[in-house]
Amino acid sequence: MNRYDTLFDILKSRHSCRAFKPDQVAREEIEAILLAAQRVPSWCNAQPWKVSVTSGDETERLREALGAAVAQGKPAPDIPFPEGYSGDHRERRRTCGWQLYEAVGVEKGDRAGSAREMMKNYSFFGAPHVAMISSGRELGSYGALDTGGFITAFTLAAEARGIATIAQAAPAAFSPALHDFFGLGEDRLALCVISFGYSDTAHPANGFRTARAPLDDWVDWRG
Repeated sequence: MNRYDTLFDILKSRHSCRAFKPDQVAREEIEAILLAAQRVPSWCNAQPWKVSVTSGDETERLREALGAAVAQGKPAPDIPFPEGYSGDHRERRRTCGWQLYEAVGVEKGDRAGSAREMMKNYSFFGAPHVAMISSGRELGSYGALDTGGFITAFTLAAEARGIATIAQAAPAAFSPALHDFFGLGEDRLALCVISFGYSDTAHPANGFRTARAPLDDWVDWRG
């Protein structure tokens, strides 16, 4: 298998894991993922990302802290969330949501069921580890863009080592709680978390896969 085929196979097999086993990932495995992810390009090689990784009791403490912030109901993200989803974006988002609900047995109109699934974002779907990802505030959108590349590389490196991930924006809606928990200075933007560990492959939430649009839907061929 050539390098392209290897990479494409990893890209196809990666998915957003929504149910994890409690087993801890070895420190050397996590370090290997981080070393691979930091090889991504960044503007002027600024490498704007910083990562805080929780394990064991610290992950449980983070779950409790974020849960308390969510209960107060006062979201305050460091960067604005999308103004809305329309057209193709709306349809893809809806399709993904209904795939999840169908997999876990939430029927249309079951608002309590959909809310229950949504709240699992804040307990990190039972993951034993969380990587909190931040970028330098002064670098603005381009720092966040570069850090997005790091996030992608992290999930792919983890997949290559048999470790499941899900990159989550929802916890970053309560960024003050993340700043407090991790001692994150105001010079940093809390962008997202990556929950990771070993997949509970028997859980129905991990039993579906999202599709990708045909090239001609999103590529403008010129010349």
